[in-house]
Amino acid sequence: MADWIAAIILGLVEGLTEFIPVSSTGHLLLVKEALGLSNTPWDTFIVMIQLGAILAVVAVYFARLWKVLLGLPGKDPAARRFAISVLLAFFPSAVLGLLFHDFIKDVLFNTTIVCVTLIVGGIALIVLERWSDAGTMGLRRVVRNGVETLEQRELTEDAMKLSWKTALGIGLWQCLSIIPGVSRSGATIVGGLLLGVDKKAAAEFSFFLAIPTMVGAFALDFWESREMITGDVAGLIAIGFVVSFISGLFVVRFLVDFVGRYGFAPFSAWRILVGTVGLLAIWLY
Repeated sequence: MADWIAAIILGLVEGLTEFIPVSSTGHLLLVKEALGLSNTPWDTFIVMIQLGAILAVVAVYFARLWKVLLGLPGKDPAARRFAISVLLAFFPSAVLGLLFHDFIKDVLFNTTIVCVTLIVGGIALIVLERWSDAGTMGLRRVVRNGVETLEQRELTEDAMKLSWKTALGIGLWQCLSIIPGVSRSGATIVGGLLLGVDKKAAAEFSFFLAIPTMVGAFALDFWESREMITGDVAGLIAIGFVVSFISGLFVVRFLVDFVGRYGFAPFSAWRILVGTVGLLAIWLY
């Protein structure tokens, strides 16, 4: 297969999976393996084309993000609060990424690990969905006059108005995604739901958090792999970048409504299916 065709396929996979809870990195590693591509420079390619999908978030939410940027110099409290919340959520995974970057790429970029985490994550999403449908999510224990009762807590519905404590909690959940197959978007959305954020706001905050997270990963990988990025490799990265941007734009525009309508069940089924097929392929071949 021609390298440019492989770049298009991987770019399409990245854009379609970056923002849904199925693990874009996991899918990219499995597709790379299925296409018979060598680890170098394709592992670097996989990390760097994620920036294309992230720019899709910037394009869709440009007006809101631009308003925040304009408000920061003027010390707009709402803009400052949102910016700090994103930075707080970004901090834990940034530290882990710097400390364990080589370990992640050398050890965790493993197809067996990806398949197992896809299955485990799919089961976790099913449990979460049933918990949510049963009405137990969002309940809090309240003691009044010595009597303990459960009450429905008010959910945060604006992704730009999360408390700093909630944002940091979501950031800690994002740390799970250093394991390929866990899904960055899945970890942050689940973390948001468990911390009292509604589905739409949790998905949107996951989009916003992806911007510094993926830009940081891109910058780190670019610096460490700068000597390997020759003209041919740069051309392939450019192709994957454009394709991931276009496909990511489509997903960002429709994902929030899709999750609100269908929940996580379709993603759960897909994760378990892909993980199971992947393990069978590894064991048989």
